[in-house]
Amino acid sequence: MSNMLQTLKLDTFTNEPNTDFSKDREVQALKEAILSFRQELGKDYPVIIGGEKIYTEEKITSINPGKTDEIIGYMSKVDREMAETAIQTATNTFGTWKQVRPEKRADYLFKAADLMRKKRHEFSAVLILEAGKNYEEADAEVSEAIDFMEYYGRSMIQLEEDTHYVKRIPAETNRLTYIPLGVGFIVPPWNFPLAICTGLTVSAVVTGNTTLLKPASVTPIIAYKFVELMEEIGLPKGVINFIPGDSSIMGDYITGHPLTRFISFTGSKDVGLHINELAGKTAKGQKWIKRVNAEMGGKDGIVIDETADLDAAAKSIVSSAFSFQGQKCSAGSRAIIVESVYDELIQKVILLASELKLGNGEENYCVGPVIDQKAFNTILNYIEIGKKEAKLVLGGVTGSEEGYYIQPTIFIDAEPNSTIMQEEIFGPVLTIAKAKDWEEAIEIYNNTEYGLTGGFFSSNEERINQAIERMYCGNLYINRNVTGALVGVHPFGGFNLSGTDSKAGSYDYLKLFSQGKLHTIQH
Repeated sequence: MSNMLQTLKLDTFTNEPNTDFSKDREVQALKEAILSFRQELGKDYPVIIGGEKIYTEEKITSINPGKTDEIIGYMSKVDREMAETAIQTATNTFGTWKQVRPEKRADYLFKAADLMRKKRHEFSAVLILEAGKNYEEADAEVSEAIDFMEYYGRSMIQLEEDTHYVKRIPAETNRLTYIPLGVGFIVPPWNFPLAICTGLTVSAVVTGNTTLLKPASVTPIIAYKFVELMEEIGLPKGVINFIPGDSSIMGDYITGHPLTRFISFTGSKDVGLHINELAGKTAKGQKWIKRVNAEMGGKDGIVIDETADLDAAAKSIVSSAFSFQGQKCSAGSRAIIVESVYDELIQKVILLASELKLGNGEENYCVGPVIDQKAFNTILNYIEIGKKEAKLVLGGVTGSEEGYYIQPTIFIDAEPNSTIMQEEIFGPVLTIAKAKDWEEAIEIYNNTEYGLTGGFFSSNEERINQAIERMYCGNLYINRNVTGALVGVHPFGGFNLSGTDSKAGSYDYLKLFSQGKLHTIQH
C-alpha cells in the first residue's frame, strides 16, 4: 500500500468538528448563506438520469415548514417510463463503474467531503429553510454527511486490503474479496435529508454499485444539492441517477424491478415493511435475491433508577425528546422512572422543557416547526389520544400560524400498553411512565415492537451491567442522550421492527453492498 493510501485508513479517521456559533463571524457567515439561498427560492430543479438534466411538467413543491407561504423550489418528477430509463442507465453504467479501482472510487468521496467542507454553510442554509432545522442541528447534519464520505472512503480502502481471515493451507493460495452487487435503489428520509441521503448513497457508490436516488418528497432540494456536489467533483455520469417521484408509482416499480439488486431505505415502519414485501417477490427475469437494508424508526426510551444523577437525567430526557422537534428515529419519546424519584425527576423535566423556546429555525430557536401538514395533524391527533390516556402537564398546543409549530408536550402517568407509549409519534411529545423498581422499568422499556435506541441512568455498576444485558435495542447509551450517534463511534441500527440492524457508520456496513468472492489457486 502506498504511503498516501496508508494515511487514509480507518485508524486515521476523525469526526468532523461542528461550527462554533459562539463566534460572531460564523453566525454572520451562515446568515449570509441563508440570504444567498433566499435568492434561489422558487427555482425549478431537474431530474438527472445519466448526467442529463430533465425538466418535467409535473412537479413536487417544496415549502418552508416554518413559513408555509414560502416556496423553496419546484422539483421535477419522474414517471414510470423515466424510471425504466434510469434503471437501464444505471445497469449500463455498472459495467464500467465496477471496474474502477476501489481507491479511485474512495477518492471521489474524499474530494466531495473537501468540497462540502467549503460549502458547509450553503448546505446548512438549505436545511434550515427546507427542513426547519436550527443552526446547530443543520450544521451537525453537514458534519455527519462529511463523516460518512470520509469514513466510507477509508472503509473501502481497508476492505480491499484486508485478508478477511482466510486460513492458509499448503499448495494453495486463497483470497476472499468483496465485489459490488449492481443497481441500488436509495430511499432516504426527510428528517436527515442530507446526512442519511449522503450515507446511503456513497456507501453504495464507493463499493462499486450504481444508484437510483429517490429523495424524500418534502425535502428534495437538499438532496439535489448533494447530487450537484457529486457532479462538481467529477463523479462519472450514471453512477448516481436522481429520480424524485411518487413512492406508490415509481417507487414500487423500481423496488419490484428485476434489475434492482438492493434497496437502502430509511423511513417509517409501514413503508419499510411494504418495501421488504415487494423486494421479497422474485420478478420474471430476476437472477438474485434482493437485499433490503432498512431503518424504520423506533419508540425509544430512557430508564432512570433511584441512584441516577437526576439533573443529568433530566437534561438528557429533554434533549433526547425535543431536539429537532422529536423528529428523529432515535428520539427519546418515552421516559420510565422508578417510583421513589418519579415526582422529583418529573418536576426537573417539566422545568427544563418549559424553558425551550418555540420558533423559526432561521432565527435559531431551540424548537422549530414539524415538517408538514400531515405530520402536524398526526401529532395533534396523538396529543388528543394522550389526553384520554395520561395526564398532560406541559404543552399540547400549537404555536405561530406561520408554520407547523407545536409546543413541547409532556404526558405523565401513562400505562405501558397505552397508544402513546407504544406508537411512534415523531414529534415534540414525551410520555412518562412509573415503574416500581429498575427491573420493572426495563420490562416496560422492552414492551414495544421496536428496538432502536435506549438509555439507562444509574450509578450502580451491577445494574448498568444488567441493563446492557437486558435492554433490547441496537444502540444503548448509559448516562447520556440517546440521540447524536457519531459516524465510526456509534454504529447505528436497530432490532425488531426498527429495521434490519444495518449498522450505519461501521466498517462492516460496506459489506451490505458487496458480495464475497473466493478465488483459489493451486500450486
